[in-house]
Parts: sequence; C-alpha cells; structure tokens
Amino acid sequence: MAEHIPLLRALRRSRIPMVIGCLLLCGPAWADIDVDVKGVNEELRRNVLTYLSFARYKKRPNIDRDTLDRLLNRVDREVQAALKPFGYYDPKVEANLEDRGKGNWRVRIQIDPGQPVIMESVDVQVHGPGEHDPLFERITTHLPLSVGARLSHAAYEQIKDDLRRTAATYGYLDAHLAANEMLVDPQKHTARVTLTLDTGARYYFGETTIEQDTVKNSLVRRYLRYKEGDFFDMSLLLRTQFALDDSQYFATLEVLPGEPNRVQHIVPIKITAKANKRNRYSIGPGYGTDTGPRATLAWEDRRVNEEGHRFNTTLQEASRQTQLKSDYIIPIGDPALEKLTFEFSINNQQPGDLVTKDVSIGPSITQVHGSWQAVYYVNAVHAITEDVAERFTDQLFVPGIELATVPKGYLGEDLFTRTFTAELRGSAPAFGSDSEFIQLHLQAERSFDLFPKWHLLLRDEFGATIVSRFNDLPGSMRFFAGGDRSVRGFAYEELSPTQTVPVFGETGQPVIGPNGVPETQTIRIGGKDILTGTVEVERDLPRNFGIAVFTDYGNAFDHFGDSLLYAAGFGVRYRLPVLTVGIDLAQPLNRPGAGPRLNIDFSTKL
Repeated sequence: MAEHIPLLRALRRSRIPMVIGCLLLCGPAWADIDVDVKGVNEELRRNVLTYLSFARYKKRPNIDRDTLDRLLNRVDREVQAALKPFGYYDPKVEANLEDRGKGNWRVRIQIDPGQPVIMESVDVQVHGPGEHDPLFERITTHLPLSVGARLSHAAYEQIKDDLRRTAATYGYLDAHLAANEMLVDPQKHTARVTLTLDTGARYYFGETTIEQDTVKNSLVRRYLRYKEGDFFDMSLLLRTQFALDDSQYFATLEVLPGEPNRVQHIVPIKITAKANKRNRYSIGPGYGTDTGPRATLAWEDRRVNEEGHRFNTTLQEASRQTQLKSDYIIPIGDPALEKLTFEFSINNQQPGDLVTKDVSIGPSITQVHGSWQAVYYVNAVHAITEDVAERFTDQLFVPGIELATVPKGYLGEDLFTRTFTAELRGSAPAFGSDSEFIQLHLQAERSFDLFPKWHLLLRDEFGATIVSRFNDLPGSMRFFAGGDRSVRGFAYEELSPTQTVPVFGETGQPVIGPNGVPETQTIRIGGKDILTGTVEVERDLPRNFGIAVFTDYGNAFDHFGDSLLYAAGFGVRYRLPVLTVGIDLAQPLNRPGAGPRLNIDFSTKL
C-alpha cells in the first residue's frame, strides 16, 4: 500500500491546475433577460420597470426556467402596483416569456392601463390661528390635485408634505392633520380627498445663547437674521448659519433651535462655534490669450482682533499687468452686508501701447439696499501714463460710487457674475486734483434658458467720459476694446483711438528717414468712450462639455457715432468644479484682410 502513496499524491497535484482552469474559463452563467413593456407612456413604463422582479433579476447568474415562470406569474400584480399611484386601478396585462436560446430570454408585457380614477372632490382646509396665513393660502389655492383630474398619489402626498413642512418651518410647531383621507371607488373610477390641518398657535423666537470665544458675541449677534420676539422661521436660522459660515471666522458652526416652550410658545436658539484657522494662503495659476500666463498669490488674516477686523493682500502677475492690493476690512452695521475698507494698491498695466503706473489709497463703504449693492469710495491716486513719446503724471483725488445687482437673499458671498454693474467717478481741481473729468461705466450680462440645454447669453458695455483735456485723463482710466470678454476676433485692447508720434532711437532723438523727414508710428492711446456687446447661443453637451456660436460688436472711441467693428465665431466649453476651459475661434467681419483669431482661456483656483 505504501508504494501507491506517491502515485496518489501525484494525481492530486495534477488536478489542481485543471480545477483552477475550469474556474477561470467557465465562470458563472449569466442570464440575459430583455424586458419589453408596451402600451403605456414613458413615465408609467419607468415605474413599471422599477416594480418588475424581471428587471431586478436580469443580471443574476444561473436562473432556471422554474424561477423565470415564478417571476412571470408576478407580472400582473407588479404592474397593478406600479400603475395605482398614477390613478390606474384596473389595468389589463398580458405577459409572455420567449426563450431565445443560450440563456437569453425576452419578456413581452402588453399593458392596457384602462380607465383612470378621476377626482370627484378635493377638500383641503386649514383651521386654527394660521387659517388665513398667506403661507397656507398659497398651498390651498394652487393644489396639484383638482376636481376632474386624474388621481395622483404623488400629488396627494405632496399636499400633505407641503402643509406639514410649511407649519414646521414657519413656527406652527403644534400643527397636525386632523383629517387625512383618500377614498377610492375602483368600480366608479372616482376618488375623494379630504385634508384638514389644525395649525395650533404660532411660536416666536426666544433667547439666543452663544457659545464661542473667537470674536465678540456682540459681533455674532449682528449676523443674526432674526430678532427675539419675531415669529419663528427655520429659514431665518439657515440664513443665519450661512451668514456666519461666510464670515470665515469659524471652522465649525451650529445654529440650532432648542426645546420649544409649549406654554409661552417660544423657541430658544443655541449657537455653538469653534475658531477657524487665523491665516489663509492661496495660489491661483491660469492662462489666457489676453493676459498670457498669470498667477495670483494671496494671504488673508481672517481675524486681526476680537472685533472681527480682517486683512488681506493679493499679488497678481501677468504679462501685461502686475497688481499688489491690500485691504483692511472693518465690519459695520450688518456685518454680512456692510463693511468699511481701507485699500492700498499698486497697479502697473500696459493698455494698448501705453504703460501706466498707479498708486492708490483710500477708504470705501459697502452697503446693500434691497437688490442693490453700493460701494462709496474716495481714492487718492498718483497716476503715471507713458507712451513712446511722452510721460504724464497726475495727482488725483477721485470720489466715486459703484452699484451692482445682487440676488435675492444675498449674504455678502463672492459672486462669479453680476447682472448689472455701474460706476460713476470723477475728479476736479476743487478736490486738489491735477485734472478734471467725470466718467460713467455700465456693464450688463444676462443668460436666458431658451430650451432644455439651450441658453442665450447677452452682454453689453457702455462707457462715457467728459474731460477738460484728454491728456489729463490717466491711461488706466481710458477705454480699450477687444479680447476674450470684449470683441473677440481682435487682440486684447487692440481697438482704440490712435495717435501718430515720432520714432525715437536709442539715443532718445527722433529717427530721421532717408528723405530727411522724421519717421513716425501710430500708437493706441485709449478712448474717452466705449460701446461693446455680445450675443451668444450655447448648447450643453454630455460630460460637462458645451458648444457656442456668437457675434460680438464694439469699439473704443472719442466720439459716439464712430464706426463699430464686428466679429462672429464659435467655441467649445469644458466645465469642472476647479477648472474652466474656453476655446473660441472668431472672425472679424468688417476689417478687410483680417484672419480668424483663436481665444483660449482657462483658470484654476487652489
């Protein structure tokens, strides 16, 4: 017997690779079940597929014929359950199973939904102290169910949810449904709904307790969107949470209602918060055909002191612009919307064929009035404007106001776009300035949804300046057109009034031509006025892509009535949470010999 043991062991070893190979090559036998539902619209079809066991079993392995027959027997009651919520209580269902060979099956389901159940009566009432509250009247006068309409279980549940949610959100904390009934008569194909909400008393905001040691509690209380004694409103608690979050003082924050006092009908509030990191550093690289490579470095001290003062400084560097800007911010009034800012900036630019260097310092006050944000400012400006021939220096004292639209419920957060902005600024010798001017600059942008996935973008810009002498207007305050967000098809700040000036050599002397006449060149010096606009149609595509066709128009000039330039083109958009890429190809339309221009813009924020 012992002599056979090595042989048995060898046979066992030989089976091992055979077993492994079988497992790898054979694998489980997956059923392929094609479910074909006909006779109903797409909405009903989707719900039927949700209820069908066949749809859930179609990718399970090793389904035998007995199992498939059991699933077939379920089809009738599953279809009935799927159609009831839509008011079809008596459907006719025919289902059959077809063996297509090699483990493939087809289930054909033909449905006649039958006569729908029609609403005979819809009685929704609100009783109690909130009976005439417009919050509930908006629900009872715009019901998703009406007499003569097809029964919808979802609409019935929506009414109940709307009543309960409104009561809980706006302080009717003892509200309950005194009547909650849906009666269906399948034989007559009719239904009746009765809903009665008893609101109970409305509660008020009670005392607010604050637990934090980051800034003064008095500052935190100025962020509250409610006052003690106001009607309780959960949405105001959420707005308070958002306002305090946006302050960036806190890393964690909770604004929560306490246990309601059922006798006094008040709700105490508790705010708990922990400090955020004091310093924040950020870097933002990017590239654009207008600016070339660009980078932004920023540092922010989120809380200089317990009064909530903030300080930030930003350095932006690009091929045609360098800016250093520092702000010291003091919250005033409503700190979510109002602030006093002391700003210092150094701004070096190359608009057109000019070189400008501005140093500016001054205070500003930001306030919000309804749907408008206003910034009132006064800046002392040291402005230098250079071209190839001359250099101008101006000492200016510039008061101004900026107006911009803000969305409903705005809480001071940064906005990517604004529907409308306007700036009015000026200077006069009476203020101690070297030059006298007044300037108005308007910009508007609006996007409209034409159809699903189709959008219309309109963008317009208007600027006008009254100035005693044009050379007294600093180059940084003149208008130029052309570029990514202006008239595409033309280079950045290419469109501008021009001036003929001598050509100077390396020695600083004018260059004399062969005929003895000084050589000259034409430079772009900017204009007093500007008018530009865009009409763009965009189409959303899958995977965050989009395409656009557009036409742009505009020019910068010294006299309204001068000719406008036009361009048209198409582009591609790719949008991600931290990256947006835009590629546009635009062709000038009324500049003979000009070819198309490619505009590329992408930016990130880290």
